[in-house]
Amino acid sequence: MALVGRYNSLQVVKHTDFGVYLDGGAEGEILLPRRYLPKEEPHEVGDWLNVFVYLDSEDRLLATTAKPKVQVGEFASLKVVQVNAIGVFLDWGLPKDLLLPFSEEKRQLAVGDYVVVHVFLDHRTRRITASAKLDRYLDKAPPPYVPGQAVSLLVTGKTDLGFNAIIENRHWGLIHKNEVFKFLRGGSQEQGYIREVRADGKVSLSLQPPGVQASDGLHRQILERVQAAGGSLAVCDKSDPQLIAQLFGVSKGNFKKAIGALYKEGKLVILNDKIELP
Repeated sequence: MALVGRYNSLQVVKHTDFGVYLDGGAEGEILLPRRYLPKEEPHEVGDWLNVFVYLDSEDRLLATTAKPKVQVGEFASLKVVQVNAIGVFLDWGLPKDLLLPFSEEKRQLAVGDYVVVHVFLDHRTRRITASAKLDRYLDKAPPPYVPGQAVSLLVTGKTDLGFNAIIENRHWGLIHKNEVFKFLRGGSQEQGYIREVRADGKVSLSLQPPGVQASDGLHRQILERVQAAGGSLAVCDKSDPQLIAQLFGVSKGNFKKAIGALYKEGKLVILNDKIELP
């Protein structure tokens, strides 16, 4: 059976002048309009096509090869394109905008705002719907992560402690202030690392790989950057932390440790206002 609001592999069952019909199982035949037929793939009767299934403006099932920004069951940061008496409408990459009902808002939104939402299928109306009330859609089971594990993150917003982020589309995590060395905003998608999983289930995150892996990577990055600059780079252990974060994405402390180690190895010269290759 075709899954509404998700990608499906469906079989072509017949051709028409305005497109092809696909076998949606219990959902019946689903139209893929001609404008979405892939030119580089076959689409004869019996062929299988990878399509996204959604409802058009008249609530009829349609298939498309266009790629929406999010599927049912996922989180995403989307832009508000309209607010009317029905609710808030979001751009998710398809002709019919995605509805965020007023009852699913966490704050009042205006056109041009971005909001992190979860997308779900309203089983009462069968409509694909968004919710900004994220807690109810996150996994309450103990997080299965281990320290040092690489994870995908969706930053949801700033707090007094740092930035909240959704881990692997499943759990809440926190990037503490002292782990933030680059510009972040709600909606940023980042590669992150598990720093700690506490006994209460809360997860601390880092934007840098742990231990030796991080040191080796930073050492290599510094040497490559100095070499690319012609053997001399106007940054040193006295430089502004923001400049260091902008150049290397790390704290001033970690940068000082790295150039100190490279100096001891004879790979770098540290001067008052710059670092150089020997």
